[in-house]
Amino acid sequence: MKAGLPAHEVTTAHLGAAYPFMVCPGFGGEGIYIGRDLLGGAFTFDPFILYTRGVLTNANMVVIGQIGRGKSSFVKSFLWRNAVFGRQAWVVDPKGEYGPLAHAWGVEPLILRPGGSVRLNPLDGTGMEDSERRQVELLSALGAACLRRDLLPTEHAAAQLALRAAAASSMNRPTIPGVVAALLAPSVEAARSIHTDVDTLTVMGRDLGLEMRRLVEGDLRGMFDGETSPGIDLLSPLVVLDLSAVYSSPALGVLMTCATAWLTAVLSSCPSRSDSESVAGPVAPQRLVVVDEAWAILSNLGVARWLQASWKLSRSFGVANMAVLHRLSDLRSAGAAGSEQVSLAQGLLSDSETRIVYAQSPGEVEACRELIGVTATEAGLLPRLRRGVALWKIGGRSFIVEHRLGRAEEQIVDTDARMRAVATSPAAHPVPDGRSE
Repeated sequence: MKAGLPAHEVTTAHLGAAYPFMVCPGFGGEGIYIGRDLLGGAFTFDPFILYTRGVLTNANMVVIGQIGRGKSSFVKSFLWRNAVFGRQAWVVDPKGEYGPLAHAWGVEPLILRPGGSVRLNPLDGTGMEDSERRQVELLSALGAACLRRDLLPTEHAAAQLALRAAAASSMNRPTIPGVVAALLAPSVEAARSIHTDVDTLTVMGRDLGLEMRRLVEGDLRGMFDGETSPGIDLLSPLVVLDLSAVYSSPALGVLMTCATAWLTAVLSSCPSRSDSESVAGPVAPQRLVVVDEAWAILSNLGVARWLQASWKLSRSFGVANMAVLHRLSDLRSAGAAGSEQVSLAQGLLSDSETRIVYAQSPGEVEACRELIGVTATEAGLLPRLRRGVALWKIGGRSFIVEHRLGRAEEQIVDTDARMRAVATSPAAHPVPDGRSE
């Protein structure tokens, strides 16, 4: 090329044709504004619209990124922008980072702590089809997590009978305390139903009952050990379950499972404010359900099975699930290499057609190539992506997107305010300004 000749210029509309197999056209202007496609202009994305158009077969998403690369900023602003479309967002927040977002919406997070004032019943589900089956699956997952092994057939039978006994004694509203009581002191009728005696049935469920008793009378009491507290507004645009008080607890996975189970149980029966105003609107509103620090509930086989089953129900509930992770190796670390546990954890990727990957360390690149099929070119970019820029894999298409924040959004996505408050203290040493995520 001769010196002085201008660089080749082309419109974004023709860029894909000018550079085939390198530039992918976007999805048009319909949907949520995300930011700038670095290879094509403005970028919008809406999992519900793309599912309706047949671009996606499910609306689930996985968001992956190192600390400080903009992962949390994207998730929070994405929820905020969805509110314009009348959608609700429900968040399992193990670190207590969604408070500013909740306050911007004019709601208070539901703070769950041992001995606290807010209780959720993970066995809620009255009126749901096959609610007993789902409740038994949850009990099995919780039991496996508590026992740190799969339930024996005898324990599974004891759990099912205890659930029925608890439902019968509480007007079809079983609770964890009711189940534990029925496991430790089963009735004659329950024993007869499986052709055994009370002593034998007691032995069958005793280990499970003693382990689950920790949720009722142990160090984890006061969160999931009764009926759901009255006055919880399920119609608010945002519901945040704050578990930061138990973030360092070894039982975090069990507690996150209880919280996610409660959300799942009420999804099918929770109305929308617009339902009474719109005759033509859907019966169930569209919702985004965010499970932050998702690695915590994948560290147990029973829980991983339960979560994958819940993930597959998203379409029937009108839900877009979002699992948030730091790195893909979190999925592999869920169990031994080649184990069912790892297979189930990685199965979340198969059930999530949208994968958003912020900068990864060089050691994570191979996992990205293997698990989400990034190309050699994309793999080379991942360690070099600057803050706020992510690789988006949507179905079979790829984009490099720079997330853009408005000034009003900066306050609600900031997770590093405390660090800057310390930095401005007279006794503190100067530190660089910036947001952690």
